[in-house]
Amino acid sequence: MAKEINKVQVDLREKFGKGAARKLRVLGMIPAVIYGHGTEPVHVSLPAHRIGLLLRRANAILDLDINGKSQLVLVKDVQKDPVLAIIEHIDLIVVRKGEKVQVEVQVHMAGESFPGTMADFDTKTLLLEVEATDIPENVSVSIEGLEDGAQIHASDVTLPEGAVLISEPDTLVVYVHTPRGEDEEEAETEVAAAAATPAA
Repeated sequence: MAKEINKVQVDLREKFGKGAARKLRVLGMIPAVIYGHGTEPVHVSLPAHRIGLLLRRANAILDLDINGKSQLVLVKDVQKDPVLAIIEHIDLIVVRKGEKVQVEVQVHMAGESFPGTMADFDTKTLLLEVEATDIPENVSVSIEGLEDGAQIHASDVTLPEGAVLISEPDTLVVYVHTPRGEDEEEAETEVAAAAATPAA
């Protein structure tokens, strides 16, 4: 599924610094900077509520309306207050239709592994090269019926048309294992304790 392009009305910023940024946030706006393609950085403010909703999806593509002119951007970095968890600043990078970008894409597991086993992620995202305006929401791997010891590597993941894997092909993504029972763990602990006890 292609990434939806979201239209956002923005305002140009002329005042900078912590004080100016604080005033913007009080007004429900987020300071941001747009850069890329050799252009001069453009400082803007974004509507906080709408951006907060859009950023629930990774690799958000925005179509900014800047004084009546359209500008496609990719959300590159989001800085949050570590205590309050509010967005303090956003870095946006200029993109163009047809341009390739490298982005981390979430991996989704589909199906169920063999009864009695568990499937766990070793890596939850893969670095892909895709068209900037066609970033997939996620990539899916099937674990249906996989037995203990089965592994899925990056090279095993089916990618959307046009996407190129940048992550190392042998990157472990998912592994299937049989959970150890409490009795088994206790037995191993007792054996280890006995081995550590010096003979009388």
